[in-house]
Amino acid sequence: MSEKKRALVTGANRGLGLETANQLGRLGFQVWLAARERPAAERAAAELIKAGIDAQAIGLDVAEREAPARVARELEQAGVALDARINNAGATFDGFDAEIAARTLEVNFRGAERVIDAIGPLVSDAGTIVNVSSGMGELSAVEPALQKQFADPALGRSELHALVDRFVSAVAAGNHTAEGWPSNAYRVSKVALNALTRIVARELAPRRIKVNAVCPGWVRTRMGGSSASRSVEDGARGIVWAATLDRDGPSGGFFRDGRAIDW
Repeated sequence: MSEKKRALVTGANRGLGLETANQLGRLGFQVWLAARERPAAERAAAELIKAGIDAQAIGLDVAEREAPARVARELEQAGVALDARINNAGATFDGFDAEIAARTLEVNFRGAERVIDAIGPLVSDAGTIVNVSSGMGELSAVEPALQKQFADPALGRSELHALVDRFVSAVAAGNHTAEGWPSNAYRVSKVALNALTRIVARELAPRRIKVNAVCPGWVRTRMGGSSASRSVEDGARGIVWAATLDRDGPSGGFFRDGRAIDW
């Protein structure tokens, strides 16, 4: 009998993360539920265990710079190899200023990057990495000159970091609108996450790891609100689709409900 597949989901104590773990567990995965506070992850894992799912809890605050490396060591010492990694943890904050811009990028972009870099080596060759993005991160969020820079096929990590740093600096200086940025840090964080997806897909191509961004749509979660048009179950299905791609599946793309959408 083949060994059970394993997946790690960040932000898995509620909403999309928990439902993604639930659906993967029902497909036979052992799921590792990561949350900022370990007790929250433990409560979520216990909920899935009651439903007959093989679930494990782990504490992981993606905004804490050393946390992903610490979790990677913990998993490695436990002999855990992952078949799928889902970067679902995200945040949005009230208000808009340079501090809010920096905090949002720290979680939604830099946090995801740290997890990819720290835990990526534990992903099996031909495995999957899924970045949970948003339609708000489409390139139309920024003006054409910035669109060209973000979409440049030769864009590297240093250039991407320079772009997001420029956004924060422009917000601080009060001239971000004139430079073509929106007054919405969440949107910019998802534009950056999408660009990171393309970069990491290139980097991991030799290992045949498929790296994709997924827009789950407007989902009824604590972040999405009760007026959202989609159920959490529907939103998670597209994430699970990307997490369970076979060896011939796409990489470096942006998807909603298993269908490619424009960056």
